[in-house]
Amino acid sequence: MRKFLVKQKFRLGGERFDIKDELGNIAYQVEGSFFKLPKTFTIYDAAGEQISEISKEMVTFMPRFEIQLSNGDSFYIRKKLTFFRDKYEFDNFGLRIEGNVWDLNFKLLDDRDQVIAEIAKELFHLTSTYSVTVYDESYADLVISLCVAIDYVEMLERDSN
Repeated sequence: MRKFLVKQKFRLGGERFDIKDELGNIAYQVEGSFFKLPKTFTIYDAAGEQISEISKEMVTFMPRFEIQLSNGDSFYIRKKLTFFRDKYEFDNFGLRIEGNVWDLNFKLLDDRDQVIAEIAKELFHLTSTYSVTVYDESYADLVISLCVAIDYVEMLERDSN
């Protein structure tokens, strides 16, 4: 089991921030493109190896991201148009989500209903801060990539209001 603390530090320009583990050590680094279109985020592990790239698709009515993992796997996150609560759909994900994705308070479960990870937004912080607990470490890169993509959509929504 590993725990991570993610503090949102997105700006509409270039982004670069660290994701730390429970001991305060840098576990991942996130680097966002500045003038590149489409908008992309590259996530590196503590050794500086690229673990994923997140690309925002350009011509879509609602936000849509492709997450390409370094092992060749990829999946898509699409925001659905709803009137009351924001909802997301995941393609090629392979895991089930239980809870509230938009509020960053949810669990990821495998096909045997085993909890793979839990993401919980922490209250009483000036910026969006959330804790990520990954029970199966083989999913850590996927879970961190998913959190970065959803957090970026949240930032876009907040800035547009």
